[in-house]
Amino acid sequence: MKKHKLNTGIGRMIEIEGKDYLYFSGTSYLGIPQDIDFLDILANNVFEYGSNFGQSRKNNIQLEVFDEFETFFAEEAGADAGALFSSGYLAGIAAWKSVINQVDEVWIAPDAHPAVIPDGHLASDQLNFKQWKIDCLEKAESLSSRSILIVGNAVDALNVQIHDYSWVEEIGKKHKVWLLVDDSHAFGVLGNGIFGTYSKLQCDSVSVIVSGSLGKGLGLPAGIVLCPDYHIDHIKNLPLFAGASPGSPAHIRTFLEMQHTYEAAHEHLKELCQYFYELIAFMPQIIGNPDYPVFRYTEDSWVEQLEKSGIITSSFPYPHADSPKVNRIVLSAFHEKEDIEYLADILENLAL
Repeated sequence: MKKHKLNTGIGRMIEIEGKDYLYFSGTSYLGIPQDIDFLDILANNVFEYGSNFGQSRKNNIQLEVFDEFETFFAEEAGADAGALFSSGYLAGIAAWKSVINQVDEVWIAPDAHPAVIPDGHLASDQLNFKQWKIDCLEKAESLSSRSILIVGNAVDALNVQIHDYSWVEEIGKKHKVWLLVDDSHAFGVLGNGIFGTYSKLQCDSVSVIVSGSLGKGLGLPAGIVLCPDYHIDHIKNLPLFAGASPGSPAHIRTFLEMQHTYEAAHEHLKELCQYFYELIAFMPQIIGNPDYPVFRYTEDSWVEQLEKSGIITSSFPYPHADSPKVNRIVLSAFHEKEDIEYLADILENLAL
């Protein structure tokens, strides 16, 4: 696999050694960082707020836009409260730090992001998600009542699996359960519009915390934690919240002002995903879901064949350098219907 380094930003098309390629990789699911209208408003807000804001959120001088964003995002997501951070990784660390001293057990899904894995704990690497779910239910049944933190991702974007956590409610009938879910690859795509899976995870017997990066689907250099109102002080009283700088206020303000752009991009992406799924559904070499913009293909040889046809896809060994390659096609709202049709035509020829 040949690696390419670029001197320009990434969009629908990229240029490599003088040749243009359609780009079907990355995590810009809604195409926001490449949206001209978004960038125009962002430029105005950079002049208003500056390129960055390095002060603590606990400073005696504060920007209202951060509180406004947290309130708006939490309400739209179906959560009581939110806490904004400069990255999704920092948000994930804050999420587990806020609850780790309140629990007796920590059960971690095999594909959980490192950001939400508490220090001293490891994700299960012997089980897949379905096996891990069964193991959790069996352990919950055998143990006496206690406090349990269950950690996982909303979606496994590498293996293209959307996870269901409805089974956690059953565990909550016997135990005090905290469910911490990383929504980094769900924001902008899955759940309640562009606002992730929080509302779908809620149930009476479980305390839900969602954290994640806003830099993928939503195109914002920031992260967020969503939680019940009785828990938000545990987040905002952490040294991580007080000591770390917040995200870019210009980007945050632009998000609030450009909801119509996000909604249109979300709807366009949904249509592209459904259309592409219909075009490739008969190809056994491709694994995907009509509700998610990532599709995995099993044939390593296709990477170079697609590149020869002017298409760049995602391909790298994971989780280790000597692991098998993970080959994926990533759709974005910056793609056009004709791009999808061209890609599907090439794939159909390769699948023969």
